[in-house]
Amino acid sequence: MGIGSELNGDDAVGVRVLQRLKSQLNDIPSRILLIEACSMPENFTGAIRKFKPDEVILVDAAGMSLDPGEIRWLHSSEINGVSALSHTLPLSVLATYLESEMGCKVTLLGIQPYKNEFDTPLSLPVENAVDKAVDFLLQYIWRV
Repeated sequence: MGIGSELNGDDAVGVRVLQRLKSQLNDIPSRILLIEACSMPENFTGAIRKFKPDEVILVDAAGMSLDPGEIRWLHSSEINGVSALSHTLPLSVLATYLESEMGCKVTLLGIQPYKNEFDTPLSLPVENAVDKAVDFLLQYIWRV
């Protein structure tokens, strides 16, 4: 699930990762559901429930006090300390809901933003992180 606002600079990184991932996968395996949730990930819980996943991976810009563009793989218990940017529902609440209601594992692929100014493109370090995140997710998809 790619999360973020495409109108706010680096906050678009989760959506951009999902878009690029879709373009890299010529044939999306039926065991994979790719969702561009933008800034309202909670609106897609019905689609997730219908899909019945074992795992949900959230991809989002995450304030983790790291260098811009750094990527961290966080388990649901670690999401609580991460600051989200454009969505009102904290990722920790979404993760808890998905795990308790749907019995799936939730992880976050968090990317440290540099700037989130309105109507700006991704910063260079975050743009570079998109390719790294896509490569990581492609390897993960084929390994699982």
